[in-house]
Amino acid sequence: MHITRYTDYSLRVLIYLAINNQQLSTINDIAKSYSISKNHLMKIVQQLSHRGFVLAIRGKNGGIKLNRAANEINIGNLVREIEDKNKLVECFGGDNQCVITPSCQLKKIFAQAQESFFKTLDDYTLENLVGGQYKNTLTELLIQDVS
Repeated sequence: MHITRYTDYSLRVLIYLAINNQQLSTINDIAKSYSISKNHLMKIVQQLSHRGFVLAIRGKNGGIKLNRAANEINIGNLVREIEDKNKLVECFGGDNQCVITPSCQLKKIFAQAQESFFKTLDDYTLENLVGGQYKNTLTELLIQDVS
């Protein structure tokens, strides 16, 4: 399974916000810390906000923060929502033009493999990604990059 850059950046945004522990952050700060395009992050944050993962506060003193606790954001659900339009193989889509589809078992095998992938991700939350011994190191790295 291939995770798109869009999903990767979505996870990075959420990790950054989880580490900042409910303080408002700006898209500019996140973009600088990861060396990612601010314009690209704006689209990602908009989708994360629309899906209820992020709370966006507009205005002079605005910013973004997690809209739920880190332990309530399931990684499997998040990746499913973001990767929904990205089908593993052509026969997963509605516009399937593959001539061997009626007799091919590959779709079934790939579907099973993809579900196993998501089931593994279902075992983790955002809290798992930022918790434990790595939290302080991640915080130092992200804050250092913004300064």
